[in-house]
Amino acid sequence: MKLRMRHVLLSSMCVFLMSAGISTAGTENAMSVSRTITVALDGSGDFSSIQEAVDSAGKGDTVLIKAGVYAQDLTVHSKEKLKIAGAGTDKVVLSGRGEMVGVLHVGKWPYGATDIEISDLTINEHGGHALGIFNGNRITLRHLHVKGMVFGQQVQDVRIEDCVIGGSETTGVHFSDSQALLTGNVIHDNDHGVNVTGKSTLRLERNVITKNLFEAVVVSDQAKAVLLNNTLVKNGGGAAFLGTSVNEASGNILSLNKIGFLVAPSSQTKTSYNALFNNEANYMRAGSPNLQAPELKAESDIAADPHFVDAAHDDFRLRPDTTLLDHGGFRYLGALPPLLLPVSKHQ
Repeated sequence: MKLRMRHVLLSSMCVFLMSAGISTAGTENAMSVSRTITVALDGSGDFSSIQEAVDSAGKGDTVLIKAGVYAQDLTVHSKEKLKIAGAGTDKVVLSGRGEMVGVLHVGKWPYGATDIEISDLTINEHGGHALGIFNGNRITLRHLHVKGMVFGQQVQDVRIEDCVIGGSETTGVHFSDSQALLTGNVIHDNDHGVNVTGKSTLRLERNVITKNLFEAVVVSDQAKAVLLNNTLVKNGGGAAFLGTSVNEASGNILSLNKIGFLVAPSSQTKTSYNALFNNEANYMRAGSPNLQAPELKAESDIAADPHFVDAAHDDFRLRPDTTLLDHGGFRYLGALPPLLLPVSKHQ
């Protein structure tokens, strides 16, 4: 391939100069300069295989994937400060070869990956999983369309932003013993939306989580979660805080679910300035059976129709006549601003 040939030529040049007693410092610096490595199915790039491009990449490099449907799996491990960018979610599809569970893996036992950014492509599922993150640190997923589960285990400082994740027969996003931030995503049409287990620490901010068969968010075991300005709508349940989890929920909208908050007595849960408008109950105590628990309502929580623009067609922006403005320091509750609301530099 073109890139490989350039690398060989530079290496040969270094050997020649060193044998002639000439310094190779400048040549070595040239070899270490960050590169953009292109992948194209038609042979117009440096590689036609995404895996080969990633394997060839060094610290600081970018792998740029041109338009196409790539029937390829990809594993990124033992890499640092690497960007993988597609030409767009509507132009690049990673469909896998069907040889492993999941199509894209970041990190691989016992090897990890650090400072990895993946953006602007679509990832299909295989075996129920689409994207797995294992034993990594500082992983950013941005502007992805993930058709299947995103699973993270023993990963730290993961950021998932502005992604669309849905279509899993189990959970849309599941983190175990990990630390992550999810912001600005749409998570839809799974069994569960987000599942937080083990000793994970998760922050959910300005996500729309909708049309999941069961709960939008489940936090259990010894996990810790902060839910801030999310819209949890049209799910089997809103947010379930189970086990000995420690949770804070503020500024969220929980609407058109069967129930709003489901809270286990063993958990530590604080709620404030949430808007609840659900079909069966807004607050329940977890048990056998679950029991309605209106006493869990925080004084600042609001029981009101949020006045979505068009909930029937999944437009969960707020109408100008909403009552969910200017509560507790929030200009508006939920993930999406009302129509005609002036843009503020402070939110």
